[in-house]
Amino acid sequence: MNYSIQIDEITKSFNGKKVLESINISIEKGEIFGLLGPSGAGKTTLIKILTGQLAAEHGTAVINGINSQQLKGIDYRNFGIMMDNFGVYERLSCFDNLKIFARIYKIKDEKIYKALADVSLESATKTAAGNLSKGMKSRLRLARVFMIEPAILFLDEPTSGLDPATAEDIGQMILSEKAKGKTIFLTTHNMAEAEKLCDHIALLNDGKIIEYGTPKEICRRYNHQKRLLIHLFDGTDKVILHEPDAADLLCKLMKDNMIETIHSSEPNLESVFMELTGKELSV
Repeated sequence: MNYSIQIDEITKSFNGKKVLESINISIEKGEIFGLLGPSGAGKTTLIKILTGQLAAEHGTAVINGINSQQLKGIDYRNFGIMMDNFGVYERLSCFDNLKIFARIYKIKDEKIYKALADVSLESATKTAAGNLSKGMKSRLRLARVFMIEPAILFLDEPTSGLDPATAEDIGQMILSEKAKGKTIFLTTHNMAEAEKLCDHIALLNDGKIIEYGTPKEICRRYNHQKRLLIHLFDGTDKVILHEPDAADLLCKLMKDNMIETIHSSEPNLESVFMELTGKELSV
């Protein structure tokens, strides 16, 4: 396997309380990996360890072959980080916000304009960041990440608090980066977002990984009821269990062209998380 990120037994505590406990994850090059859990589960702490902002008390994290605790002094253009605490300069224009980082990374102005266009902020080039909506500020933070063209993107709750349309737009931007071969480490408590974007996810609760797999695999794993939910053209609903005797009834309904919709009963990630923890992901 060609892994971009390998996390082995990472453990971290604050004031004697374990925030992360024996975290083990391997993330393939070019995939979108989602770390899914409620606020306070330890998602941001793990990103800070992976990007060298915090030291783990135990375990190792290797990013593109480099130990995360040895990142200082290497070329940071391989990593793009979007976090809420990486703010914007309110009095500066969108262009000038990016220009600060462009000078640090020795990036030409042409790439600033391209990055703003990539996140649909070309019309706000001269607009002060303080006059942007929350969604536009999120786009500006993404533009800062995209501008350096990193191999790995760490995106910490990139759509938190945004309206559905803006969140959808940002999701499409993330998929576009994946299409370029980028590896994306995404943290979120939005289960619908994770199901739509991620190749693999890990469910994090109280600092521990409690499930791992593709979104569909995890949902199928907890499909205890195994039912078909059928809505007929006459307006009635039928529930058919996954049993051999149900085949004849299903076949008859289909032959008689009575079925308007048919759905299987797999749970979503929210219901799986609640089954495992008794908590909602959107906490």
